[in-house]
Amino acid sequence: MIATRELVKRHGETTVLHGVSVQIPEKRFTAIIGPNGAGKSTLLSLISRLMPMSAGSAQVQGLDVAKTASDALARVLAILRQDNQSTLRLTVRDLVGFGRFPHSKGRMTPDDVRHVDEALRFLQLEALEDRYLDELSGGQRQRAYIAMVLCQDTPYVLLDEPLNNLDMAHAVTMMKLLRRLVQEKGKTVVVVLHDINFASCYADHIIAMKDGSVAHDGDTRSVVREDVLSALYGIEVTVHEIRGQRICHYFA
Repeated sequence: MIATRELVKRHGETTVLHGVSVQIPEKRFTAIIGPNGAGKSTLLSLISRLMPMSAGSAQVQGLDVAKTASDALARVLAILRQDNQSTLRLTVRDLVGFGRFPHSKGRMTPDDVRHVDEALRFLQLEALEDRYLDELSGGQRQRAYIAMVLCQDTPYVLLDEPLNNLDMAHAVTMMKLLRRLVQEKGKTVVVVLHDINFASCYADHIIAMKDGSVAHDGDTRSVVREDVLSALYGIEVTVHEIRGQRICHYFA
């Protein structure tokens, strides 16, 4: 389980995360939603130690994030940030192979190669594995970076806006793949999303954030409600039941 207690992040005099305490269930798909500036990406960054916390604590599988050695943390938790860039001219296979570094320390074994092959296959990238990243579309590059994260083979996978640069069809495919990670491989997947309907259709659990605090936290149906979402986003949101899924409509 991932658990935070009174987690705070300050930038100078500005507090961007206000004492956030959450418990993210194991082997479930959790979506973090909320308006811009709500603190979604900050929460993910503190849990994964991409930035230091100002106060409070975070634990992943019982490990104190602030005190655990980097290589030990990297074997239980993988993170994909929004701003993925590489100045190196890498092939897709090279990039995905970087996901094995916490295990291989740069000396690839047959087992590491097997993990690379599985990640390429899972993200349907075999046909692109020898292409350079700068030869790919934005959506293809995004899939390659996600394959790198999956190749790390950690029980916890954190993704910050993984649908960036993906068109509708590829976004649906990506969400189905992440859903399979939970159902078939028993991973705990935590995703920052802007699209409420993707969260509603694919997530088991939703953390709704606003102004650096948790506004609602619970199973998907308890959060995807007209009153909750209208207050969260400050606009009128209507929710319709379509084929057993709650779909949000938020256009005037």
